Amino acid sequence: MPELSKMRKPDVKIVILGDMNVGKTSLLHRYTERKFKDTVSTVGGAFFLKQWGPYNISIWDTAGREQFHGLGSMYCRGAAAVILTYDVTSWQSLAELEERFLSLTDTANHDCIYAVVGNKADLTEPQARLVTERDGLTEDPGVGGGELTGEPRVPSACPTPPASPVSLSRVSVNKQVSREDAAALYGRILRYKGLEESDCLPADKMCFETSAKTGYNVDALFETLFDMVLPSILRKRTEGEGSPTVDLEDCRGPGKRARACC
Repeated sequence: MPELSKMRKPDVKIVILGDMNVGKTSLLHRYTERKFKDTVSTVGGAFFLKQWGPYNISIWDTAGREQFHGLGSMYCRGAAAVILTYDVTSWQSLAELEERFLSLTDTANHDCIYAVVGNKADLTEPQARLVTERDGLTEDPGVGGGELTGEPRVPSACPTPPASPVSLSRVSVNKQVSREDAAALYGRILRYKGLEESDCLPADKMCFETSAKTGYNVDALFETLFDMVLPSILRKRTEGEGSPTVDLEDCRGPGKRARACC
């Protein structure tokens, strides 16, 4: 077993962006700690180191509060993938991704991968309230649902959000963002980046609905992105950028979070 106080520098970085209260930290907790827990607003940012086969991937959880907005481009610098997160019951949280957070990704890698993720799906989708064996989780019905260009701005093209509630068994909640809305945003992200949709991964592969509460689609989200960033890792190594051993004693090995200064 390798010495826990020493590990390689992360091979790539994944960053989670989104407004406050959309569940960014809860998603990371669910994937890394296999449980849902109450969280407080992230201050500045925090990261988790994930060992994926022979590679190390850092996942950065960022603050959604507006007073920390200026730090976002720093956290996105050199990112291989960005998870743009919204709340399926809040139309404003989707609009904020385009209005406040998309420009922060200008410092990400030129070939950065973007995922659009609607969290809190358990509030609107019956299947998202069920936990499958594949998730490796147990259902807890009693629980409710962070290293650290002069691009043109994208005009808002969001239609008027739906007003009528979606009635489901045991729950009646406004689902304000549909899968089609998320797919449309994904298309606008590609256009903002100057990319042709025909040359990129399709929206149905890069738009997810998840539930940090039950674990629905959380593993699928992270593991899909891990597979997709492998070419970036291999290219970096081919280019000789290497990954020297560094002291990350504060992290104490994969599976522990480390707080960054704000």
